[in-house]
Amino acid sequence: MNAPLSKQPVFRFAPSPNGQLHLGHALSAILNHDMARAADGRFLLRIEDIDITRCTPEFEAGIYDDLGWLGLSWETPVRRQSEHLDLYRQALGRLIDRDLVYPAFLTRGAIKTAVAEFEAKGKAWPRDPDGAPLYPGEERKLSAAGRQRMLAGGKPHAWRLDMDKAIAELDAPLTWQETGAGPNGETGQITADPAAWGDVVLSRSDAPSSYHLAVTMDDALQGVTHVVRGSDLYHATAVHRLLQRLLDLPEPVYHHHRLIPGPDGRKLSKSNRDTGIAAFREAGKTPDDVRAMIL
Repeated sequence: MNAPLSKQPVFRFAPSPNGQLHLGHALSAILNHDMARAADGRFLLRIEDIDITRCTPEFEAGIYDDLGWLGLSWETPVRRQSEHLDLYRQALGRLIDRDLVYPAFLTRGAIKTAVAEFEAKGKAWPRDPDGAPLYPGEERKLSAAGRQRMLAGGKPHAWRLDMDKAIAELDAPLTWQETGAGPNGETGQITADPAAWGDVVLSRSDAPSSYHLAVTMDDALQGVTHVVRGSDLYHATAVHRLLQRLLDLPEPVYHHHRLIPGPDGRKLSKSNRDTGIAAFREAGKTPDDVRAMIL
């Protein structure tokens, strides 16, 4: 697949319907919407609802209500990830065929135990940019026959990217163009470091795609030219650029924006209803009031 980027700028806001939108979402949605208008481009809304255990129709309806109240308009029909699961399976299949991913069978509990035992000896287990421990990757040593025997046994597993093999496939430096700023003010031409994430999950037994794989495929299929999102996803861009290169997908421009802290100074959470867009609407605030608070 080698779909060229659209000549017309295409922006998107892609929330998950697993809670109420908060002021941080409002900032991202408004920036995408306003930047698209300023560039005479398109503004898309995408519903990232792969997590069927947490995503609900009620939260999805709330997204439409909140964005509409803010005065935003978007193209229809809205793309919903749950309606395109075969696309993600096909992309994963291409990576499986090239032996760039492997089935991983360790549970979260087993990983936690292994890390604790290792660090009890006074050593530091390597961690990704989000602070999570890197996967041990013992299954990389299994033969093809050994992997098939474990898969045939029906044991729950995830498909993880073999990061070393994936990076070895690159024939040129991996970079991206940043027009916003990373957590430390990084901007301009950025050198990507996907190795910092270790063998990332691309699919699980209970979910056909990880965020990394789905968002990369969706942006390509929708012709997104500008990815505008919070700086908490800045480092994840390295994984997305690697997947774009491996799957022969176009490269968008990236723009990471500041985060809005909550009352405790930390990143806003959907679980904090006091900062929800709906709560401000119910309190009598206007869309202009919300814009004034976040812009």
